[in-house]
Amino acid sequence: MSEIHTCPVRPAALFDEAALGELDRATWSTLHAVAPRPQPPYAPFFDDRHRPEDFLVAEARDEAGESYLAGYIRLVPPTPLACNTHVRQIQGLAVADRARGRGVARALLRAAFVAARGDGANRMTLRVLGHNAPARALYESEGFVVEGVLPGEFFLDGRYVDDVMMGRSLAP
Repeated sequence: MSEIHTCPVRPAALFDEAALGELDRATWSTLHAVAPRPQPPYAPFFDDRHRPEDFLVAEARDEAGESYLAGYIRLVPPTPLACNTHVRQIQGLAVADRARGRGVARALLRAAFVAARGDGANRMTLRVLGHNAPARALYESEGFVVEGVLPGEFFLDGRYVDDVMMGRSLAP
């Protein structure tokens, strides 16, 4: 595997929709998804609840120098309540197979911290499946701690899987 030479992160735009949909379908796995595998005809990636402004995307170049979307992160307020506006929640993180192990997820997380702070947030939360050890290790290395566990919350691939809540401060 060659290295990704640059991995700029930027806000998503409407023109990213097709590439994001493809990335989302290509990375689907019971390691992180609780919804069934998407089937054709595919729903639009963006809708009323999943707006371009909710996403940051990482761009990379392949060995031929062609640009592609290497990953995305969805960052939203967890509720519409005014008393909760200081929190942002990660509700989706995906990295293309060809970009794994190259720091894309870490770059997306760090860009999300900056964006959330810029929006006035001082706390970030997420949920991750208990059996997703690589994601949990990444989150822990970026300052997230386990704040709660719903044991056996999901039944995936013939077994019960915990739903793990993690959070961290965004204070500098």
